[in-house]
Amino acid sequence: MVQNTEILQQFDALAAVPEKQLQWLEEHSKIVDYEDGEFISIEHNKIDGPHFILDGRVALFIKQGNENREIGLLAKGSIFGYLPYSRSVNAGVNSQAIGKVKIMSFNTDEIRIMIRDHFELTQALVHIMNNRVREFTALQQQNDKMAALGKLAAGLAHEINNPAAALVSDSLSLRQHLQLDPALFKELTSLHLEAFQIDGVLDELMKILAATDKPTLTLKEKSKKEELITDWLETQNIDNAEEIAEVFVDFNFTLENLKTFEDLLPVHARSPIFNWLLNILVTEKMIQDIQVSSKRISELIKSIKIYTHMDRGSEKMSSDIHDSIRNTLSILGYKLRKGNVEVDERYEENLPQVMAYTGQLNQVWTNLIDNALDSMEINQKGKIIITTERDREFVKVTINDNGPGIPEDIKPNIFDPFFTTKDVGKGTGMGLETVQRIILKHKGSVKVQSVPGSTTFTVCIPINSNNINNL
Repeated sequence: MVQNTEILQQFDALAAVPEKQLQWLEEHSKIVDYEDGEFISIEHNKIDGPHFILDGRVALFIKQGNENREIGLLAKGSIFGYLPYSRSVNAGVNSQAIGKVKIMSFNTDEIRIMIRDHFELTQALVHIMNNRVREFTALQQQNDKMAALGKLAAGLAHEINNPAAALVSDSLSLRQHLQLDPALFKELTSLHLEAFQIDGVLDELMKILAATDKPTLTLKEKSKKEELITDWLETQNIDNAEEIAEVFVDFNFTLENLKTFEDLLPVHARSPIFNWLLNILVTEKMIQDIQVSSKRISELIKSIKIYTHMDRGSEKMSSDIHDSIRNTLSILGYKLRKGNVEVDERYEENLPQVMAYTGQLNQVWTNLIDNALDSMEINQKGKIIITTERDREFVKVTINDNGPGIPEDIKPNIFDPFFTTKDVGKGTGMGLETVQRIILKHKGSVKVQSVPGSTTFTVCIPINSNNINNL
């Protein structure tokens, strides 16, 4: 027995514990030898210990589907298992011997006696527990960021790819199109038009391009208008009538506009001028497409800048909940379209801003919306309804999806660390735990209601958490 006490004195965590207390610890413990692969503790079983590794190594891991996710590796001199003042009832992880392992296991039933009679020993073990909580929290916060950034990167790659590809395609088309200009210019100069005719054509064109009240046409309306313009152009013997009509309709040309051009131009000049207008408008359309793609990329970059507040220190700042949600939806846009999911945003006007850790709130919306999208995959379509409103001194956000719902038997566990119903490799089981932890940090609350075909998460965040008593 003395030999084991001497080994315990070499544990860094027990260096300040009096020898008599270590002897008492040894007298109320048992020595157990484990062979390679044997379990010391099993996840969800009643927790015991503390356990003191006298020799060998122990792996800590959790089960996710059919795979093991390693949490840590303990060596000689490490202490694990139940610790004084711990609220844990069941083991949160599996512990398994790597090679031959010798462990001294304390009789958990005598923890109260330890706390009452052996202050230094209890203090040392409580210190281990505090360090472990801090280490786990720091690790989990980093994992949360990496998980959120992973979703950000996946969505962003798809979101930027489309407008970037469009920019490349449109710029190449524009270059090829502009190469036609010299031939058109040569043809136009041979028309010998008067100055008032040229000015009249340009003025009418600018008036059309400047119009802002362009109606949105149905496919049937658009086809009918194209037919009318095509018929008019053909009666004027205009070349490329169908192509011209299609582009003219896109820019909301009317028969009145065409009549204005007819009145300005002699018969021999109408076909060349209308084809010149076609060239101008096709160029304009390409430029508009390039502007749309560029604007989309610019909006995405703006969204990323706001979203990544998670990496800007730990200060609370005034946050617009609507901006936060919209930026998250923008980044998850590809997944929304891929899942054929409609988003119905029902936001209260003049919703007050909240004092919050903006980046962490982005993680909340990302996890809740991403979970909703995953749940609706089975339907190959879906709808998400996001509602915001003021509720006394809180801002209330509800996120509803029409997925299959959460089964009653697992509903009590969904906020537990590492709990997941997703396939292996698809989920860590930390998404909803992260949501709850962040909202509690803001002194708010998160609740869930679920029936088949409808799941609603309700998040309440204080407008100013500094005025809310600690929960």
